[in-house]
Amino acid sequence: MYPFRTTIKMIGLVYNSQAPETVKMVAKLEKSVSLPKDYWKCAASELQEMNDVLPETSVIVVAGGDGTILRIVRVIAPHGIPMVGINMGRVGFMAELRVEEAVEMLPDYLEDGLRVEERMMLEATVVGPSESAPRLTLHALNDVVVGRGGVSGLLDIETTIDGVALTSYRADAVIVSTATGSTGYALSAGGPIMYPETRAMLIQPVAAHTGLSNGVILPDYSVIELHAGAAHEAVLSVDGFADMQLRPDDVVTIRRSPYITRFLRAHAPSTFYAALTRRLGLENL
Repeated sequence: MYPFRTTIKMIGLVYNSQAPETVKMVAKLEKSVSLPKDYWKCAASELQEMNDVLPETSVIVVAGGDGTILRIVRVIAPHGIPMVGINMGRVGFMAELRVEEAVEMLPDYLEDGLRVEERMMLEATVVGPSESAPRLTLHALNDVVVGRGGVSGLLDIETTIDGVALTSYRADAVIVSTATGSTGYALSAGGPIMYPETRAMLIQPVAAHTGLSNGVILPDYSVIELHAGAAHEAVLSVDGFADMQLRPDDVVTIRRSPYITRFLRAHAPSTFYAALTRRLGLENL
């Protein structure tokens, strides 16, 4: 965490094209907020086409939910661009601004002095037994999951940590999560909640029949290997996007990513706990 000290040269406005209200929000920002002369806008699905302007972009404003943020992180993280999210989704653990306050408060996020919240990411590689180099490398803010494909049946997922065998999970899936992802799929599978800037990894099985049923929290320098047995089809999913079907002998290696995700924050770090109770519906319990 450090202060945001930069001269705003260019900002990007990114929206979820599948949600018409986000397009309207961006139009409202263009009309009502004094934006830098150099700004650009695009749908989250088209962000990869903006590679020519990303190196010059100082801040990205995201209109959408957590899913929209997860979709764009892979593209902007290598550039180190901080973002501020306008929550137009259902949960919104990562977006800070509410729709009704976006126009009034956004200018504060474009000035010096705000803090930058840094979130650890994961790197997942897939290597087959006859391959000398990974055929796929992906980066995740939330989680990396090895789970069942389209057929029923449990997977046997051999899990090692730093070369030492941990267990063979017989389960629907195994999640490797960051602290950010601990409030996502891992939480629904019974995992613990970690403060989002914690630099750690969580291994959490889903509906484990054998092996450990509890989550295991590891330091951020750990290297985790997952190998799903050949009895059933296994799929690799990164940040909720099913990226590829795994071959029977594939090994998925997960370690800390060289990239981080940056969020601009005006609120104190402790507001995470209030947001947690509100967004999980615990206020009146």
